Amino acid sequence: MRIYAVADIHGRPDRIARIRDNIIRHEPDVLIIAGDITNYRQAENIIARLNAMPVPVGAIRGNSDLRRVDRLLEIYPNISPLHLQLSQIGDARIVGVSGALPLPLRTRIAWREKQLMDALASLVSTQSILVAHPPPWGVRDEAFGRWHTGCRSLHKLVVRQQPAMLICGHVHERPGTAAIGQTLIVNCSMARASQGAIVAFVRDRPPQVELLV
Repeated sequence: MRIYAVADIHGRPDRIARIRDNIIRHEPDVLIIAGDITNYRQAENIIARLNAMPVPVGAIRGNSDLRRVDRLLEIYPNISPLHLQLSQIGDARIVGVSGALPLPLRTRIAWREKQLMDALASLVSTQSILVAHPPPWGVRDEAFGRWHTGCRSLHKLVVRQQPAMLICGHVHERPGTAAIGQTLIVNCSMARASQGAIVAFVRDRPPQVELLV
């Protein structure tokens, strides 16, 4: 199956238009959005436009999305909320975790992060695609090209559970791929020149990634 992965739309009409254009051009099976869908405002209008995409959409909330975005993701028929929900889409078992709290030189998922990560761990296996807004600490997470600002507990979870892939964003400066053990990390932030990533995913094979620029 083919996954189109994006993050950090921030409610911008030009980015939503590029997403639609890339769906038409690359014909993915599903659109996965790794948070920061909105920029605190006009959530209903933005999510309605994403609901109208010509492929199914799976999404989580990021740090620029108010909590009501979680509720909106539940009511649109073409969008699947991925937060602590295990979804089977084609060959992929996809699960997500919403939220991100940027703190000085690091990012947390939530204030009660340990409880949340414990709940997430029970849903993640080596066959899973994990979707989170921040990258794991030390991997595609250098803000301003200098400081690591990823999430330490997410890094620990990936090391322990070794999902097939982690789709993330949040750190606009570092779109691209890396690895933690057998886990492929894809920072698919749409900020700057990036337009996300197309991922060819086949069970029991390494994912193949094309970064769109």
